[in-house]
Amino acid sequence: MNSLDKGSAEQGRPEIKAIPVRHPGRWAGAVVIAVLAAMLLSALFTNPAFKWDIVGQYLFHDSIVHGMVVTLELTVLSMLMGVVGGIILAVMRLSPNPLLAGTAWVYIWVFRGTPVLVQLVMWNFLGLIWAKLSIGVPWGPEFWSEQTNVLIPTFVAALLGLGLNEAAYMAEIVRGGIQSVDEGQTEAAHALGMSRFQTMRRIVLPQAMRVIIPPTGNETISMLKTTSLVSVISLEEIFRAGQVIYSRNYQNIPLLIVVSLWYLFFTSVLTIGQYYIERHYARGSNRTLPPTPLQRVRNLFAGKPTPKTTADVVPGLEGGGHV
Repeated sequence: MNSLDKGSAEQGRPEIKAIPVRHPGRWAGAVVIAVLAAMLLSALFTNPAFKWDIVGQYLFHDSIVHGMVVTLELTVLSMLMGVVGGIILAVMRLSPNPLLAGTAWVYIWVFRGTPVLVQLVMWNFLGLIWAKLSIGVPWGPEFWSEQTNVLIPTFVAALLGLGLNEAAYMAEIVRGGIQSVDEGQTEAAHALGMSRFQTMRRIVLPQAMRVIIPPTGNETISMLKTTSLVSVISLEEIFRAGQVIYSRNYQNIPLLIVVSLWYLFFTSVLTIGQYYIERHYARGSNRTLPPTPLQRVRNLFAGKPTPKTTADVVPGLEGGGHV
């Protein structure tokens, strides 16, 4: 067949009509979600039990704001104690010294094996076990002593209960991050004459941070909400402040909504902060960093497609925070 016949044959062929792939499941799911969202919004704004006017009245009440400040103080100090203690315990667990490794294992076993609520109550009632704490020679003279209830008030008891419990969980997170770094790098650092401390500080921990940061962010957000447990020892954080108010005016639901809104606000702030921290530490492993939320909004309004990256940082995703 010559070229003329071939051209005429191609002209005689019917044009192929491409049929787009249909996704009925997506549309059905979208309809179901839209209906459920409409029902939820209707319930939120038409049900008189929510009493949104009272929610607005108490949202910035002095007791609520003071309780939120106490909650944030507990969160920051407990996580600081947990991170520092977790690093120390993780290094002890990985130590070739069996005494250090065994001590760290027992600590983690005890504090992970008992509920944090029980630990909080135990620290609050420590004065029933030891009426006073002292420093001195065993079975000999005392150099210093103080009443336990004076030395460990309610806030300190809450801080010890939350911080020491968190250290046990952070120890396993840090240990997993350290073990994710190839042992060859540690051996190379030792071959260059670096000490164990220098190797850990300059070589291992900077690389382990990519693995440590995502679960640490989860633990911080969880700690923010776990502080509500200290209400059982009468420390007036935000949940306890809400309880005190609705025990007087019987507006239980509006006050619980107020507390929930504050938790949601600070959880959102922590989530955004976690995103940027993960993005910072992803620079060493990803060629192209994922766009920030602000960049995504700008691209959306500018009509530009969101650039695809090798890995998008997802705050709080288990296993390194990447998909």
